[in-house]
Amino acid sequence: MTIPLNTLLPLSSQPHARAARVSVVIVVWNAKQYVIECLDSLRDFCENVYSEVIIVDNASTDGTPELVAQRFPEFKLIRNSENLGFAKANNIGMTNCTGEFVCLVNSDVKFTSDCIFPMVKYLEGRPEIAMVGPKMLSGEDSRVYRSTLRFPTVWNVFCRAVGLDVAFKGSRFFGGLLMADFDHQTTAPVEVLVGWFWLVRRNAVERVGMLDTQFFMYGEDVDWCYRFRQSGLGVVFYAEAEAFHYGGASSSASPARFYLEQTRANWQYFKKHHGFLAQGGFLAAMGCHHATRALGSACAYLYAPSRRAEIGLKLKRSLMCLHWVGTVTFNRSAWFDDRSTETFQGG
Repeated sequence: MTIPLNTLLPLSSQPHARAARVSVVIVVWNAKQYVIECLDSLRDFCENVYSEVIIVDNASTDGTPELVAQRFPEFKLIRNSENLGFAKANNIGMTNCTGEFVCLVNSDVKFTSDCIFPMVKYLEGRPEIAMVGPKMLSGEDSRVYRSTLRFPTVWNVFCRAVGLDVAFKGSRFFGGLLMADFDHQTTAPVEVLVGWFWLVRRNAVERVGMLDTQFFMYGEDVDWCYRFRQSGLGVVFYAEAEAFHYGGASSSASPARFYLEQTRANWQYFKKHHGFLAQGGFLAAMGCHHATRALGSACAYLYAPSRRAEIGLKLKRSLMCLHWVGTVTFNRSAWFDDRSTETFQGG
């Protein structure tokens, strides 16, 4: 189906049980078992909160869309003919939504409570806030994991590359990128909410535009939060709500490739928002990062034969990224390749 990406469906006048219309958008690509658990838990805990659920399938080949259509006929299913990437697929979902608030959720999230309603109430009284995100629980012990970042700079990327954030754990100066100084137990303004679970105000998206589709599957979260900040709108980590995130459901089949995609996305961010010197500094930091890790993995491969499968994967991904860094060329025209960010306008 052809969907005009600059058109927003008009708000519906249908009454809602809790006086707020919430559209939930979930992009799926294979990982059928995670998708079904996500949708089952969403329906179990949040049925009285959302007004509509839109599933955007990125050409799954494992039977995911067929099973979704069978088990969740009340949800709207959009089937793309090819994998359009995370940003583009979410934009398609947003262009088809009618909610005052839009909840963008990864397909490997499991709801353990109604975490949407308290975030809606938080946003309702704070028009200066564009987006909130809950605590991310993960792992066998369901502990709280990092779900926030600071905007990348040459310094914090360098600290990450050479391990200063690990050596000085808890330091804001050395651990700035991953917010090593933040315990994720307090509701607070942050620079970046990682794109696993967002609740965003509709009029904020209308103001800054939707996700930038030059980011295929990583980096769009950093870019979007940066654009909210540039427009004077806040982004908040909301500690009073939580959900479980498995993580890596779609990328597990090819981890080295997706690791490289993360590096490319960071480069795209620097090209879009930083100048020549910062771009060069980023590439130098990445070269240092991957060269150091490749050397460490090579040594470990020789001296830890029982772990060679695991170490070999790390070595492969570091060499892939190092090769990519070595082939990047500074094309001045590419610095200004600002493929237009799709707009989110009233119908």
